[in-house]
Amino acid sequence: MPQKLFGTDGVRGRANSWPMTAEMALKLGEAAGRYFRRDKQDHRVVIGKDTRLSGYMIENALTAGFTSTGMNVFLLGPMPTPAIGYLTHGLRADVGVMISASHNPASDNGIKFFGPDGFKLSDEAEAGIEALMSEGVAPTAPENIGRAKRFEDARGRYVEYAKTTFPSRRRLDGLRIVVDCANGAAYKTAPAVLWELGAEVIALGVEPDGTNINQNCGSTQPAAAVRKVIETRADIGICLDGDADRVVLIDEKGQVADGDQIMGLIASRWAEGGRLAGNTLVATVMSNLGLERFLNDRGIDLKRTSVGDRYVVEEMRSGDHNLGGEQSGHIVMTDYATTGDGLIGALQFLACMVETGRKASDLARVFEPVPQKLINVRYEPGKAPLEAAPVQDAIAEAEKTLGRDGRLLIRKSGTEPLIRVMAEAVDPALLDRVLNTVVTAVERESRA
Repeated sequence: MPQKLFGTDGVRGRANSWPMTAEMALKLGEAAGRYFRRDKQDHRVVIGKDTRLSGYMIENALTAGFTSTGMNVFLLGPMPTPAIGYLTHGLRADVGVMISASHNPASDNGIKFFGPDGFKLSDEAEAGIEALMSEGVAPTAPENIGRAKRFEDARGRYVEYAKTTFPSRRRLDGLRIVVDCANGAAYKTAPAVLWELGAEVIALGVEPDGTNINQNCGSTQPAAAVRKVIETRADIGICLDGDADRVVLIDEKGQVADGDQIMGLIASRWAEGGRLAGNTLVATVMSNLGLERFLNDRGIDLKRTSVGDRYVVEEMRSGDHNLGGEQSGHIVMTDYATTGDGLIGALQFLACMVETGRKASDLARVFEPVPQKLINVRYEPGKAPLEAAPVQDAIAEAEKTLGRDGRLLIRKSGTEPLIRVMAEAVDPALLDRVLNTVVTAVERESRA
């Protein structure tokens, strides 16, 4: 391929534009089908999606590509990303596919792959698929073309499994819970799980129309859920993103808790109970310095990775750790799931509430964050602002100014044409000054 297809989380882009076209999805299905065929009679792939209008187009194109190589396709319909990982392994499929652009707007879409073990693909596997796309894939003989069918039991299987991750003989009776499903993939599963565990459920973002996913709702825009928690006097609010692999929580006072706070609580609770493997939490370079200090004060190690839940999972698997995640709300618990699972992460928080009898506000802020700000700068195609000398000079000067009193992290987004500029500093005034200097330099080179 003339351009690299896979980013930090599969293939992603604007629907009906490269690489998210029907033609590309067809070729991707052909290459992935050929790559994952095993020496057996029944070659299986499971395909799930979120609620984007373009999901129909991409689903059909992928199905054509897979069946042309002899793979039998199970179509699961709208399902959370973690459910695809779970069902890929549970149904003994050769490969799983999730069609979603996660927290991105409805005009975008993406394709994520899971291997037969239910985990996202390695860089090597993605490179192998891209190589096959470049070489071209010969279709199978007519008598070996695969079949495609709807798998009607998928949602029920995941709902029942999610409930098993909640402590046995515990219930959510008496709790009023607002859950915002972002008009996305979990619009049926999340309310069902919470209700079946006994909660009074107030559901938001459960009327997808193909174009409203993540629109003024969900984990990236929790304001509506905050208002509903206050209005209904709910005990807690749960905000998922479009494919439900992220979560942020809202306490009964309307305060939002991000992934760092949730991970901090779960890590400390698991460590106290002897459940935290290696006494270590795996997080990314974006996690707050306050989290690191909180953990270290309790004798818990923090390992940092590059941004992206797949890199967190890779470190967890290589180090035999069972808890990790991202500040954005990916909570990865390999005791329960192969990737971030927003609903199961929320259930672990709810378990803490039920077992301790404490309010969400008592549990949702386990550490005081070091002041941190993130600014996204969009750059024009063909620009490389981070390579410009003025930007490099500004970064060097900022790091010198911060010294040991802060941290600077600058990186390109793997899914959008954005430069993410993040800074932390104990002194808020210093933070603003350093951040503004670097952002101004990046903005100037992004449109020059």
